[in-house]
Amino acid sequence: MAQRILVVDDAAFMRMMIKDILVKNGFEVVGEAQDGAQAVEKYRELTPDLVTMDITMPEMDGITALKQIKEINKDAVIIMCSAMGQQAMVIDAIQAGAKDFIVKPFQADRVIEAIQKALG
Repeated sequence: MAQRILVVDDAAFMRMMIKDILVKNGFEVVGEAQDGAQAVEKYRELTPDLVTMDITMPEMDGITALKQIKEINKDAVIIMCSAMGQQAMVIDAIQAGAKDFIVKPFQADRVIEAIQKALG
């Protein structure tokens, strides 16, 4: 069975790009969210195997959403996505429990490698 992934990014274009990479590599995208609050809600509703989470978003940022999802399920697998130059935020995310991070613009092989590693 394909692994189920929730894609979270405030930019529809970025969600489309990552979704395209995932689907082409045999993953199932079970949902999308455009901010952290929506991500927490969708996580609760869909219980995906993995979440790709943008860091900088309106309403609720990715690190806050990561922490809230970890409260729902301490074993949640979350990979952060960030633009260049957000190293401090990435460190915060890893400390909060993120499994890995991928840098935008996405490189398909790096996305797949991070997901496969995170899902073990």
